[in-house]
Amino acid sequence: MGFKKLLASLGAGGASVETVLTEVNVVPGGVVQGEVRIQGGSVDQQIEALSVGLQARVEVEGADQETKQDIEFTKVRLGGAFTLLANEVHAVPFGLEIPWETPVTSIDGQQLRGMNIGVTTELEIARAVDSGDLDPINVHPLPAQQAILDAFIQLGFRFKSADMERGHIRGTRQKLPFYQEIEFLPPQQYRGLNQVELSFVADDHEMDVVLEMDKKPGMFSEGSDSFRSFKVGLNDFQGTDWAAYLNEWLSQVGSKRNWF
Repeated sequence: MGFKKLLASLGAGGASVETVLTEVNVVPGGVVQGEVRIQGGSVDQQIEALSVGLQARVEVEGADQETKQDIEFTKVRLGGAFTLLANEVHAVPFGLEIPWETPVTSIDGQQLRGMNIGVTTELEIARAVDSGDLDPINVHPLPAQQAILDAFIQLGFRFKSADMERGHIRGTRQKLPFYQEIEFLPPQQYRGLNQVELSFVADDHEMDVVLEMDKKPGMFSEGSDSFRSFKVGLNDFQGTDWAAYLNEWLSQVGSKRNWF
């Protein structure tokens, strides 16, 4: 983000703050590192608190319409209160852990449209709170997630879109107040199938992989054969032919419904 002016409590002098990320490419479970640089204004100021966090812009389904909401899903305070002297530059390094459930925003170098995740900076001066602009980060898939994504590509599926929705997927290890859906369009051999939606819900050992065909908006139909949820270990996923696994499930459901 560029320098942003923060007014002093008496209207005089003003600190400005800039957050610089060391590396914007991260993975779930990793760490984004950076430095917050505060430039003192023309008067001394009491900085009451400084914090950084991660924020996502998610979809919220209402009764009549769908809206967007910014959700801060992790936050770290950087030190305690201090006095910022006039014209002084105060630099605070930080390391912000990326939750394992954090949605991916980039696949094979392709930015997923609609994935808005980044680092926020919050500065408190004289009981006034000011939040800076969002500093975007690129969240790449874990190797186990990449294996599932590669299986879809191997079967001929094409990426359609991705979104983040407020809510919970029942029966998973989800802790964040939102989840990601990655939508794929099927190849010709799966005629009759509109799309497949994929969600990852990971922790530090394994992840829930949630798949659904012909999803009704806002509902996960767990009792249907078009819904599939299974667990994948983050360190022992290599022993499965995921393309064959997905093809078997798709073929079984498609045959029952005379889709293929």
